[in-house]
Amino acid sequence: MKKIFIALLVVLVAVVGGYYAFPERVADYFVRYGRSQAGLVKKGILIDDHRIVYLEGGRGPTVLLLHGYSADKDHWTRFAAGLTKHYHVVIPDIPGYGESSKRMNAKYDLSSQVGRLHQFARVLGLAPLHIAGNSMGGLFAGAYAARYPGEVISLGLFNAAGVKSLRKSEVMKRAEQGENPLLLKDEADLPRVMGLAFANPPPLPYPFKKRFVEKALADRRFHEKALEDFKGDLFSLEKDLPKIEAPTLILWGRNDRIIDVSSVPVFERGLARHQTVIIEHCGHLPMIEKAGETADAYLAFIGSVRR
Repeated sequence: MKKIFIALLVVLVAVVGGYYAFPERVADYFVRYGRSQAGLVKKGILIDDHRIVYLEGGRGPTVLLLHGYSADKDHWTRFAAGLTKHYHVVIPDIPGYGESSKRMNAKYDLSSQVGRLHQFARVLGLAPLHIAGNSMGGLFAGAYAARYPGEVISLGLFNAAGVKSLRKSEVMKRAEQGENPLLLKDEADLPRVMGLAFANPPPLPYPFKKRFVEKALADRRFHEKALEDFKGDLFSLEKDLPKIEAPTLILWGRNDRIIDVSSVPVFERGLARHQTVIIEHCGHLPMIEKAGETADAYLAFIGSVRR
């Protein structure tokens, strides 16, 4: 019995030691496990001068999901687990983000990014498709639907950028003063950034915290450049909303501190065919904070769309 106890103790020490000694490996393992549980596989493709890394899984009509600024494809993993049973789901790291190519000499304005995403969809043969995006990804998804209406079955706008909200959010007020409050300054700054993104920030285990902080700090210079490239387009979708023919789901976390929920009536006024869902007690990332409720609402919406 004593030998068994000692053996178990050795294993426990090894596990705990590995948890803190190799946090990136631990985090990567759980990221891969989450993708596997959602039925997603990581792939890559060269589009123009960018390698785009993406997740793909499921069968049926295609759903293309676009993440937000300074985010990546794995923001959608838990949400996508509810979709891959019925749909072919494709989730790219938008060029410049995540594992996709970052080029300081390239342009990452709205037109350039939507053009790259359209080429990505064309090469993979994704059209016709349902397209949805969160935050910056919502702006890109809306611009895609306005520019290529014949290829889009439906549009999903999740706490999307693109219009001037009726009330300025905390982040927008600070941005007008020349700040970029969305970028992490150091590890101690993490609770502040999490508080902006979530109504109720989830606990972040040490490996994920370390992985997130290291990546955010390493990518900070590029993210500053990317924002400079597309910030002139930040409200440009508003004028193009009448060009969007696809039925649209406007979905918002009620407690968004980044893009205020008062953006919703602006989108509603500009879109000919829309439904609105407000997720209570939820911040800027409903597909993470309320993944199940958000996926249910989205599945009900795209299930009702008839092309």
